[in-house]
Amino acid sequence: MNEMTLYAPAKLNLYLDITGKREDGYHLLETVMTSVSLCDTVRIKTNADGNISVKCSAKDIPENEGNICHKAAGLFFEAAKISGGADIFIEKKIPHGAGMGGGSADAAAVFRGLNELYGKPLSTKELVEIGLKAGADVPFCIVGGTKLCKGTGELISGCPALKDKFYLIVMPDFHCDTKAAYAKYDEKPIKPKNALDKFFENFPNGLYNVFEEIYKSGEIEKIKQLMIENGAENASLTGSGAAVFGVFGSREKAERAEKAFSGLFTAITKAIP
Repeated sequence: MNEMTLYAPAKLNLYLDITGKREDGYHLLETVMTSVSLCDTVRIKTNADGNISVKCSAKDIPENEGNICHKAAGLFFEAAKISGGADIFIEKKIPHGAGMGGGSADAAAVFRGLNELYGKPLSTKELVEIGLKAGADVPFCIVGGTKLCKGTGELISGCPALKDKFYLIVMPDFHCDTKAAYAKYDEKPIKPKNALDKFFENFPNGLYNVFEEIYKSGEIEKIKQLMIENGAENASLTGSGAAVFGVFGSREKAERAEKAFSGLFTAITKAIP
């Protein structure tokens, strides 16, 4: 077998707080992430010439060494001590700049796919360790499910089961820059909320995202409010934005609310194991 196609699920941050900053500049997080059914598709084909190539259906995604999937493939071959190559094609469904981990999900698929194609030379633990070198969300995307993640994203543990819900995702007509968002936090750090217990006890009432406090964006708040007015049990930003999700008890309720966001990217998803 020299070719494989994998799904790369998006993630939602149901709870996201910044708890500190390391001396090397990396921020420490406390976040509950869940994989959802909105997915990119990643096709990987091994080659004998040792080259790595990346092609993507989205025009605004780089196809050179600047693509996270190119970096992931290089890291895999280095860690596995394999002088192989890979041709990678990404079919994008997850919007760029949404805070849904689209690039990280694609990179995780590359790690998992190459490991499978080359006979599983690396354990899941090893994949997670090298995945962190590609991006902070990559370790979670390799493992998937619903997890509590701490540190810079690499400390992954199980968490209490959450009620089964539907998520309506709405992407506004702007993107949020992650580096700029953290820089804004550094200008005026926010005290950690320390509300994880409340989140698990009252889901979905305990949704929290520190970046909402950092941005204080009227547009984001408007989307959240419109979600709730149209039947959402709660709503929140995901990641560093700009996508907002609402939590609904049924697909029918989510579909009715979706009509309020005509002209914007929307998707109805569920958590996946």
